[in-house]
Amino acid sequence: MITYIKGEITFKNPTFIVVEAGGIGYHINISLNTYSQIEKLERVKILTHLHIKEDSHTLYGFSEASERSLFRHLISVSGVGPSTAQIALSGLNPDELRAAIIGENEATFKRVKGIGPKTAKRIILDLKDKVLKESGDMPLTLGVQDNTSREEALSALVALGFNRIQVQKTLNKVLREAPNPESVEYLIKLALKQLS
Repeated sequence: MITYIKGEITFKNPTFIVVEAGGIGYHINISLNTYSQIEKLERVKILTHLHIKEDSHTLYGFSEASERSLFRHLISVSGVGPSTAQIALSGLNPDELRAAIIGENEATFKRVKGIGPKTAKRIILDLKDKVLKESGDMPLTLGVQDNTSREEALSALVALGFNRIQVQKTLNKVLREAPNPESVEYLIKLALKQLS
């Protein structure tokens, strides 16, 4: 098993990168979450998962161990392949995905292409205990009432030209520090302070 690859990024786009290590160029599929974290880097140490099928060997890359762990959990669920797991981790960041599984929030999975209601139920049923055990005391993002304010703030900040993934991370951080913002405007102001 290839645990990580360290080298120069010779090609980069939001779905895959090519990393040259030891004179070999490795094609590594990535999520948008990982892309946002390595976007400005020229050299990288990327954690990997090698998926082997009869007709192909495919490398998936992750900037954080927690994202790789979630990917591995997702592909252990019947009906969820690596492509669907990669799409899930592109549509939701690891914190949001963890929160959706632990909070049994099937609606969150509707945003992910390829995951229907049955698969969402199966993911929650199969992974809730594993994710809870791994998360330990890690604070969960967003209660249900925060969702509307968060979505409005996210839309507004993206409309202002900020990177969607960066905004999501910032909002998660802001909501952990101030779980009940008094208004959407106040939430946007707190986020802007950290984004500037």
